[in-house]
Amino acid sequence: MSAERWLLYALGGGLGHLTRAVALGRAARRRGHTVDVVTNSPFAPALALEAELGEGHVHRLGAELDKHAVRESIEQLLGHLRPEVLVVDTFPRGLGGELAPLLPGLRARKVLVHRDLHPDYVERFGLARFVDVFDRLILPGEPAPFAHHRLATSTPPWLVLDAHELLDDSTARRQLGVPPGDEASPVVAVLACGRREEVDECAGLAETLQRGLGPRALVRLLAPDAPPRLWPALAVMRGVDVLVGAGGYNTVQEARATGTPLVAIARPRLYDRQALRLRPSERLATFDEALGRVKALLQLESDTHRERPTPTYVNGAHEAVRLIERSAEPR
Repeated sequence: MSAERWLLYALGGGLGHLTRAVALGRAARRRGHTVDVVTNSPFAPALALEAELGEGHVHRLGAELDKHAVRESIEQLLGHLRPEVLVVDTFPRGLGGELAPLLPGLRARKVLVHRDLHPDYVERFGLARFVDVFDRLILPGEPAPFAHHRLATSTPPWLVLDAHELLDDSTARRQLGVPPGDEASPVVAVLACGRREEVDECAGLAETLQRGLGPRALVRLLAPDAPPRLWPALAVMRGVDVLVGAGGYNTVQEARATGTPLVAIARPRLYDRQALRLRPSERLATFDEALGRVKALLQLESDTHRERPTPTYVNGAHEAVRLIERSAEPR
């Protein structure tokens, strides 16, 4: 397969769309492709994305731009870059419908990263007719409305790091600020990466958990734009004994891949159904329940003296890259 230029469309709040794009982009770069990412995540300015994708290949749009300004920016970017491949994360018509008039005439191969979407959203905007514009649909490890489309293919979940890239336990604990010589204290990580008010709520939750747990555990807030700025959080997951967060795609898949005990609340979203991603044993009705659940998990770990095995997961981003490459072959 000859090297191509790929543009990854990762618009949407929080970090989910951007993290999936970086996962795919890293895998595509390893295959020799040039990868550009366009994002309007409010967290993007704080992240060293160029270290993963190269200087000049990250295009940050202001989160405040309306759909007309976004469409103009995307149209200009497509004209400037002229990619052979356009990969659109989640929204087949674009986040605000801005891609709808652009896609039919676009000469690039068009790939949709197809995840679960709320049925009301699918029906309201008639997404079925937009899906047919794409040359391939790739499901990154979870069910989706058009899973039976003739061009749809599933892969394992996409992770931003491969298993061998994770920090080992002791290094991860140092990165998490565990004092030198402390080998016993468990680490509870509160992952904050949604809306700004949700990040603030998680910061308060981390303080509440630390007060409630006292010296029996160390609580760390993992937020992309706050110290210690550990992104991606997956890198330090081997040093985390309990993860507290929401039911977003990356949070759940990273916990699953690394075998990290998770307690989470399903955040309300217009498009996403986080509750479907969480197991009953993981799901919190409110964060008021978090302290009791975390204490129970820490006690279970202490009673059983369980050691978590070294993660050996398969990163579906690599298979996705190969599928996109094969979409260039004659049918």
